[in-house]
Amino acid sequence: MSLREKIDNSPMSGYQWLIVFMAVIMNLLDGFDVLALAFTAANIRAEFALSAEQLGYLMSAGLFGMTAGSLFLAPLADKIGRRPLLLISVVMSALGMLGSALIEHYQALAFWRVITGLGVGGILVGTNVLTSEYSSRKWRSFAISVYAAGFGIGAVLGGMFAMTLQAEYGWRSVYLAGFGLTALCFVILLAWLPESIDFLTTKQPKNAQQKLNSIARKLGFSGEWPLPEKTQQATKLPFTQVFNHEYRRSTLLIWIAFFAIMFSFYFVSQWTPALLTQAGMTKEQGVSVGMMISLGGTCGALFYGLLASRWSVRRVLILFTLLSAVVAVIFILSSSVLWLAMLFGVLVGALMNGCISGLYTLNPAIYAADIRSTGVGLSLGVGRFGAILAPIAAGKLLDLGWEKQSLYEGVALVLLLAVCALALLKTKSAVKSV
Repeated sequence: MSLREKIDNSPMSGYQWLIVFMAVIMNLLDGFDVLALAFTAANIRAEFALSAEQLGYLMSAGLFGMTAGSLFLAPLADKIGRRPLLLISVVMSALGMLGSALIEHYQALAFWRVITGLGVGGILVGTNVLTSEYSSRKWRSFAISVYAAGFGIGAVLGGMFAMTLQAEYGWRSVYLAGFGLTALCFVILLAWLPESIDFLTTKQPKNAQQKLNSIARKLGFSGEWPLPEKTQQATKLPFTQVFNHEYRRSTLLIWIAFFAIMFSFYFVSQWTPALLTQAGMTKEQGVSVGMMISLGGTCGALFYGLLASRWSVRRVLILFTLLSAVVAVIFILSSSVLWLAMLFGVLVGALMNGCISGLYTLNPAIYAADIRSTGVGLSLGVGRFGAILAPIAAGKLLDLGWEKQSLYEGVALVLLLAVCALALLKTKSAVKSV
């Protein structure tokens, strides 16, 4: 039995849960870093006198960076390892937050948001893959859902920081706080984060045997764990392998699902506080509803994990996506009443982040270990194109006179597209394990 099979079939050790916890912390900081702009948008817009379209481009800058990070840093993880990629990405994210706090014009802020996004994109790929690889088969769906919940927790904390810090020290203090927390995360990862087991066994870098045995001891498995015989590396690039006859259909369908769900999620999370403020709520009330969406996202990711540990990952994901479309429309229709907006904000956040959790669970299982980071990264990158498009499209449509209700109805239609893609996604042998 290989170490990979041993992990799949053994109870989760404390060290495995520590790895999941570190992934949660990184995703928490991602939520803080990504949504910091959503919670500071009103003050930034006022300081620089931005139009809705300009604000939309600014919101999309970080998402553009995340897309580039997922597309171009992910293949790097399959060459140098998951751990080095994560350390590099955390440094980039920290520098981006620091630079955002020190800007003097909004074009510079857009640049530093791209840098932040590059780091976050690399972090999401690495943490998603490591969480999947270090979880047992029984607890994999739940562990990934716990990991996904970190984004919502970070967004809630980001909203709390935004309200408190902006009132006392201005919006720049939010980004300084993000820099400090991200720098602290780097120190923690440097001390305790292990390399991917699948990377060590398939790529077999220098000292792979010693590293593998060291990880096995930390997991509570005694004895020696020899490396498998190294096979000849494929001549095709990992990028082309995700389009071979085995993966082509699944790749295209998961890309459609990622694009549609990320488009919807980032429209709701980025624009809702600003739209509600524009509709008559105070800035504090708009941020509060945004926090409720993020809080719901935390609960939804965990709830999804519990359901997916008992039933089909794909079917639960389809149910969450369908309900997201319905509740998004109900949410905006009830937004004139604060307590109803908060209630349905929790629900829409729970369902949409549950969808994200489902995609994170389903995606790594589609691809073999030697191209897993590439496959996951490309899917995330395609999803980020949807995330980039959502704020820009919303800003343009608002400037053209669209009402917020029409925007949310459009989001519901986009989510129905994801439902169709997931319904057509066949669960091959690689996916049945989840």
